[in-house]
Amino acid sequence: MAKEKTLEDLFYDTLKDIYFAERQILRALPKMARAAQSSELKAGFQKHLEETEAQVERLQQVFEKIGKRAQGKTCEAIQGIIAEGEEIMEEFKGTPALDAGLISAAQSVEHYEIARYGTLKTWAATLGLKDVVSLLDQTLQEETATDKKLSQLATTAANQKAKAA
Repeated sequence: MAKEKTLEDLFYDTLKDIYFAERQILRALPKMARAAQSSELKAGFQKHLEETEAQVERLQQVFEKIGKRAQGKTCEAIQGIIAEGEEIMEEFKGTPALDAGLISAAQSVEHYEIARYGTLKTWAATLGLKDVVSLLDQTLQEETATDKKLSQLATTAANQKAKAA
């Protein structure tokens, strides 16, 4: 008979999922930065690349704190989201709508991360992992701030540029 799964098991499984996702995002962000047309969006992707590197390090600390090896588990959701972003880069390359599409793709990534980190933070609190809660919250706050910056870039420039064409 299979061992009954617990919240601790679910936490660890989801942690492996977001670890894989963050590492995929590290590979996607430089491509997005190169594809972006506006210097502000390029800079935003570059800044988020640096944040993502720190987020991966934080996740490694979380694994350490729960006594588990840092390892990823294939996350088909993030692979699909990234593939959609690559499709936008191909289909809208050189058009006024490219940056709006890139922002949309990046926000899909952010929303996935916000959902994962929010859930992990709640579960960590339930499991009494106070040190882990603060690490996850720090990343959650960064992801939320990035999402807001992307929305601002979209509404103040990219969407209007895409519409005008």
